[in-house]
Parts: sequence; structure tokens; C-alpha cells
Amino acid sequence: MKIKPVILDRIQTRHTNYIVDFQLDSNVTFITGDSGTGKSAVYSFLLEYSSEDKRVRCLNYLDHNKGYKTAIRKSKGKIFIIDNADILLDDNLRQYIVMDSENQYVIIGRNPTGLLLSQDDIRELVSTKKDEITTFTLESAF
Repeated sequence: MKIKPVILDRIQTRHTNYIVDFQLDSNVTFITGDSGTGKSAVYSFLLEYSSEDKRVRCLNYLDHNKGYKTAIRKSKGKIFIIDNADILLDDNLRQYIVMDSENQYVIIGRNPTGLLLSQDDIRELVSTKKDEITTFTLESAF
């Protein structure tokens, strides 16, 4: 189910020699990638970015017992960056995300089951290095 982004169509941020430049085409973007591709690093850069943009809320395994499900359900106008989605998102929350037209989601994980995503919504994290700068972008996983 593809809905245009409701919050941001692009996230750009820089941390020292790292740039995150994500083009977002729908309200749910699922990011996958092999171990060691930089998913955890990108999450930490986006967590830092969230201190600048209050619309951005970051969740990971540390939030497992902190009422994050209620926070998601009560939020409007937020973009949720969810790391370790395979741990945090149960079937009920996945179903909620599918129907949520008030918020936007960037989900980092391995299993997009239950999110009703098209191939265009599943993106692979790619890094390119030029000189001393590493840039993280998203490309089609298929």
C-alpha cells in the first residue's frame, strides 16, 4: 500500500565524514542490507538528526519495554525511524502501521512481512565512498 510521504520526502544529514541522503517515496520505507553495511551507524546518525527535527522519533531495541507502541498509536505528524524492527514490531503493530495515514515510517530490519509493501517500498542501504566522505543512500532491493 503506497501512500505519498506525509511528513518528509527526503532526509539529509551529516555526521563528521558520513552523509545520509534518503529519498522517501511512500509513508513506509523498509530498509534492508547485509550485516556490516552500516544500518546501525545510519540509525545513530538519524537519532542525532532527531534532536534537530522534532517530527523525527527514533526507536530501537532499547525501547522494547518503554511504551513505544502507545507512543506510535497516539502520535500524529511524526516520522518514526525504527531499528531492529524484527524485535519491535509484532503483527498487531505492523497492521497498525499499514493503515496509519497520520505518520510516516522508515523501518530497518530483515522481515517486511505483514507491512503490505510493494517492491518499491523495500530499499537496500548502499554506501559509496569518495575521498574521505561516505554517503549512505537507498536503492531498490530488487
